[in-house]
Amino acid sequence: MGAGIAGITAARTLAQAGWHVTVFEKSRGAGGRMATRRTDWGDFDHGAQFFTVRDTRFELALRATQAPIAAWDATWVRVLDATASRLAVAPAPTETRWVATPGMNALVKHWAQPLADGTLGQCHWVTRVVRLEPDAIAPTRWQLRLEGAPDAADAPAVMGGFDAVLLAIPHPQARELLAASALAPTWQQRLDEEVAVAPCWTLMAAWPHAVAGPGQRLGPHWDAARSDHHRLAWVAREPSKPGRGPVERWVAQASPAWSAEHLEDDPERVLAKLLKGFAEVTGIRATPAHATVHRWRYAQTQRPLGEPYLWDAQRGLGLCGDWCLGHRVEHAFMSGLELALAMLEG
Repeated sequence: MGAGIAGITAARTLAQAGWHVTVFEKSRGAGGRMATRRTDWGDFDHGAQFFTVRDTRFELALRATQAPIAAWDATWVRVLDATASRLAVAPAPTETRWVATPGMNALVKHWAQPLADGTLGQCHWVTRVVRLEPDAIAPTRWQLRLEGAPDAADAPAVMGGFDAVLLAIPHPQARELLAASALAPTWQQRLDEEVAVAPCWTLMAAWPHAVAGPGQRLGPHWDAARSDHHRLAWVAREPSKPGRGPVERWVAQASPAWSAEHLEDDPERVLAKLLKGFAEVTGIRATPAHATVHRWRYAQTQRPLGEPYLWDAQRGLGLCGDWCLGHRVEHAFMSGLELALAMLEG
């Protein structure tokens, strides 16, 4: 369960090998933290900002599926102080920075399509798995207790007959589900003690009166910045990415430490603080026509598990996700792929 890149990679790999695969996702579609927010002012990549390709298998998968991706050729800097008065020009990249088009979620949606349309399997959106248990009819298999969308009155509360269950979800949610199901106490302990993932508050802001074009832009001369600001770790101009609309839009992501400190703050208070930090970093002090924040509770892996997956072949139970290996998009792909291959090997 889970329709981020790890879950969809595992599901596709198993389905292409002949397995009947069912995906359960608590959100309304595929993507996970490769997320795109659609608004009247244009779209925002409010999760993963870009990705790199280092593993040959990831490169082959992108090519073989004609993935909707493009290179992001942007001007990068590093902000060295709170007022952006000191900048360091980023060195020329040693590897291509890729984005999905027209938004970051397009890659996962593209890979999920054969599952969603019934060609390779099936997907259940807005469906949360709350417990795993032995199937009532065939105890050697699994059945899942489900909570669905409020308007899905006819949705089943239980689905069964599964030979294996894979949890491709953030490690605290996996740990919670295992605990609720009285399963894998050793895994629960490992997730508690060995894995650490930081939260992230993300700001999205738009200035529709400022349409990007040749010689026309709002704010600094650069497109993206890593930042040493005490609040913000990253800012980026959405129109600088290929396939995006021209309306001036920015995404700013708070640092892990600041996000953790203000995790439970009121969103309006967080919005005001991040807008202030954004103005200090970019010099853009005009009031945006649209501004909102999104809280990711589990955003960036600080301490990974150190192995690509967990798999209990006897029980048919597995865990995968970027948190197994690191924080990069490619880590999520590799984790899902490696778990599926381990299952196929028996």
